[in-house]
Amino acid sequence: MPGLMLLDTPSLYYRAFYGVPESMTAPDGMPVNAVRGVIDMIAMLVRQHSPGELAACMDADWRPAFRVAAIPTYKAHRVASGDVEEVPDTLSPQVPVIEQVLDAVGIARVGVPGYEADDVMGTLAVRAKGQVDIVTGDRDMFQLVDDGRPIRVLYTARGVKNLEPVDEAAVTARYGVPGRSYADFATLRGDPSDGLPGVPGVGDKTAATLITRFGSLTALLRAVDEGGDLTAGQRAKLSAARDYLRAAPAVVQVVRDVPVPELDLALPAQPRDPQALAALAERYGLGGPLGRLSQALAQAAG
Repeated sequence: MPGLMLLDTPSLYYRAFYGVPESMTAPDGMPVNAVRGVIDMIAMLVRQHSPGELAACMDADWRPAFRVAAIPTYKAHRVASGDVEEVPDTLSPQVPVIEQVLDAVGIARVGVPGYEADDVMGTLAVRAKGQVDIVTGDRDMFQLVDDGRPIRVLYTARGVKNLEPVDEAAVTARYGVPGRSYADFATLRGDPSDGLPGVPGVGDKTAATLITRFGSLTALLRAVDEGGDLTAGQRAKLSAARDYLRAAPAVVQVVRDVPVPELDLALPAQPRDPQALAALAERYGLGGPLGRLSQALAQAAG
């Protein structure tokens, strides 16, 4: 049955930027490799999966204050200055073009001040009534995988042409924990790409063993405090990292109650603003990709 497809738009445009040559330029010479790549990615996703609803989720705040307050190192290595993210010079001008294209096509684009795209996706996923596919290269979204709802991740690590469907069995096979425990597992293990140190000396296997044995990070910390079934070494490592372990869940856990406004997520059969879309196609040389996207949307919606 057609369901809801949620796009981790920043993840897609970074993948497109690094995957499509910068020799793809607009008539004025501006690189449009990320723009073209994202358009073709969406067209391919629509053709292959025929979703009934589609939302392009954005980072209205790439480094939310509540996460930085919990763990000051959160994404700190990606700060250019102040609160500005370090973004490749030739990618920055393309992001507004991607947004204009999405708006002209009629694909719902949503970001909420103070939250990341992850949180928007988490909120829309748990609100949904039917099947949800989350298209992302971010492993943090594995915590949302739920066969019962059902929610799965279409993981882009090997590219959009080679999507890896991730359900509960896939999470367990890969990490040794169910999807609902992935956030606790990731908190213990850490994630250098997000500036999360993890617990020194605790890797994937130990993190999976501890979460499986105790069921949750909360129960594990209770065992540390109350003399539960832990080796002396495990107890020492976890005790030393207690402050981190109490703060990190606010960073790792996807927010599922973001105040997302009411949206029309229906797949657009026709462009919302054909005139604007034609102008974008001419200015940036996007006739081919936009033609493929329009055809894919019309076929899926019809």
